[in-house]
Amino acid sequence: MKYKNIVIMGLGYIGLPTAALIAGKKIHVYGVDINLEIVNTINDGKIHIIEPDLEGLVEYSVRNNYLKAFIEPCKADVFIITVPTPFKDNYKPDISYIQQSINMILPYLEEDNLIIIESTSPVGTTEKMADYVFSKKQGLKDKLFFAYCPERVLPGRIIYELEHNDRVIGGINEASSQEAFNFYSLFVKGKLHITDARTAEMCKLVENSFRDVNIAFANELSLICDKACINVWELINLANKHPRVNILSPGVGVGGHCIAVDPWFLVHDYKDEARIIKAAREINNYKTEWVIKKISYRIELFKKNNNKMPKIACMGLSFKPNIDDLRESPALYVTENLIRQGYDIMSVEPNIRNHKKYKIYDYKQAVKEADIIVFLVAHKEFLNMDIKNKETLDFCDVHGIKK
Repeated sequence: MKYKNIVIMGLGYIGLPTAALIAGKKIHVYGVDINLEIVNTINDGKIHIIEPDLEGLVEYSVRNNYLKAFIEPCKADVFIITVPTPFKDNYKPDISYIQQSINMILPYLEEDNLIIIESTSPVGTTEKMADYVFSKKQGLKDKLFFAYCPERVLPGRIIYELEHNDRVIGGINEASSQEAFNFYSLFVKGKLHITDARTAEMCKLVENSFRDVNIAFANELSLICDKACINVWELINLANKHPRVNILSPGVGVGGHCIAVDPWFLVHDYKDEARIIKAAREINNYKTEWVIKKISYRIELFKKNNNKMPKIACMGLSFKPNIDDLRESPALYVTENLIRQGYDIMSVEPNIRNHKKYKIYDYKQAVKEADIIVFLVAHKEFLNMDIKNKETLDFCDVHGIKK
């Protein structure tokens, strides 16, 4: 086999499942993470994130010596970069983690190596990194392959979707695209679509911007319905009976490291053109602030009517149902904001046992003790709960008609 040794830079929500999937095909994978605790956890055959099917695959791969974790890279045939790409002030894309990864692998690069960036990136990043490497390793000019291949996965289904979803592969030249195509063919059962690096980078940003715009429509609709005294869940259910209408579910806002972040990359680089995309981001961010104001108003009203501070259960902290991922979570933002305001908050997240900053309450205990129950995330544990004589605020569809 041509690709005998793979280095994966970053062992987070994408890097570790990718490493485990490839290692599960009996290919030697060396995972790299700067967090020694994560490295030690993986080398014990355990995982540091919640994801179905992942722990068994990691345990198998480690036990059979196909997966090992380190804090430094080594020589390999393929280097895959799966590190975060957050944004700085004014929503400027931050590719410093990608640059750091490139610097770390630089001493180990050899002729015919394949370098793949999977991290969400501004258009032109892959070419920029290739130029940087060639400037530092002039003897490898045109002797390395560079490609961009974004993931398309849903938390809770990552292992399955990494293997079965279609992938877009874009190289800095045709040879790089073909080399990356050959590599992904080893473990991806979905179709592989070849293009150039810039188009592949844009494709990732466009996919998540499309989703953000559609969620913004639903969130804006929820604001309108609140003012019009209309049940938004019933309205959406009825509107979606139209054969060409498919309105999404509104919520507390938009979170996660993709939809809440990626559109800003386009807004930053294409300020005059990305008008709808920018408006959608602003609507979804506003929805979170609106939720905080609604909850605060209800709390103050309770205090006035009952002459005491209510106990509030904030149900859900993750950015979407049935996962433990708190990245860019609007539910966590809401909860933190209410705590900072001095309210008596019970933080509930059934997918997390302990939090470094806040006490996590059992959801049954919270419902029993709280005066006001605020549903922020539609976790399966919360659906159709029997809540009698309790004051509730539903910002996700836990009691609605869509079950």
